[in-house]
Amino acid sequence: MTSVAGSTEDGDRRNVSDAVGVLVLGASATWSLITAAAHDGRPEGVLLALLAVAAGYAAGRISGALLPVAAPCAAALTGLGLAVGLPHLAPGPEIVAPLGHAGATAALLTLATGAACCAAWTAGSPALRLLLRLMAVGIVVASAGLGSASGLVTCAAVLLCSLAAGRMRHRGPGIAGLILTATAVTGLTWAVAGNAVPDGLAESLRGRLTPHRIGLWHDALGLAREDTALGVGPGRFGELSTTAAQSLLPDGKPHSAPLQMAAEQGLVGVLLLGAAFCWLLYALWRSPRPTPVVLTAGAALTALAGIAAIGNALSFTMVSVGAGLLAGLATAHPLTEEPAPK
Repeated sequence: MTSVAGSTEDGDRRNVSDAVGVLVLGASATWSLITAAAHDGRPEGVLLALLAVAAGYAAGRISGALLPVAAPCAAALTGLGLAVGLPHLAPGPEIVAPLGHAGATAALLTLATGAACCAAWTAGSPALRLLLRLMAVGIVVASAGLGSASGLVTCAAVLLCSLAAGRMRHRGPGIAGLILTATAVTGLTWAVAGNAVPDGLAESLRGRLTPHRIGLWHDALGLAREDTALGVGPGRFGELSTTAAQSLLPDGKPHSAPLQMAAEQGLVGVLLLGAAFCWLLYALWRSPRPTPVVLTAGAALTALAGIAAIGNALSFTMVSVGAGLLAGLATAHPLTEEPAPK
């Protein structure tokens, strides 16, 4: 009787989080169409990203239920393979780091580390668990070998958070900490774009982020102020940004997801982007999976949010699919009973 009640409660939790996800993604798609119609924009990129997240989430839920260890392991290896081959997978000329592919590489490596750690927490055999954790360490080392400094930092952070998650008895404080972390990174990005940071810190960040990227951020914030309600329309940043026009290889992006949403879809677009991130963490909080799996996936998604706040990672469909896939894997209900985390 207790088992039936627990199963019913888990089903109710998944239904609520799924309903919230449908509402958030649906509202995001609708708003992109509204802003595109108002300013003759091109919403295809936004719609594709939303479809990629939804498809990845559904695939993760299905594969995570059927193969709770093999599925995240395969996802980790696939993410690593894509990160290694990314410069050869994208059409057109390669853009030199730190813009272009650097953020996508770091994002794929981060998601791969999170998937490997989730697989380790799900494995029942101590030997297999150790092997999967060594795989995660290998991805961290690979990020250094690929020259991805940001990937090295975020992958190491996810690995450490995953190990620490094994000692946490309640997931609520961990989820709250992840939301605060993502908010802090986004706030710092906004402050840099608005010249609201101290001079010493501004000079340090300018050297790391490059003047070109900060120039793109200034343009994005300026466009957002011109039309706070609707923005300038999806896909139109490249047409209106003077910094982007001066680039030898412009890609039409401000290389910051929150600032791009602010410039192209206004304040509502920013709120919907934040709502999508909060939905993923809400789904993890309501997940029937063990707390270490939930917090590991949450740490990887938070690291991805940080990368997206200062880079162009979400413009790559494979990254959006990977984010949805990891969230789906961590919220799936395995058909077999899971071992207790050790």
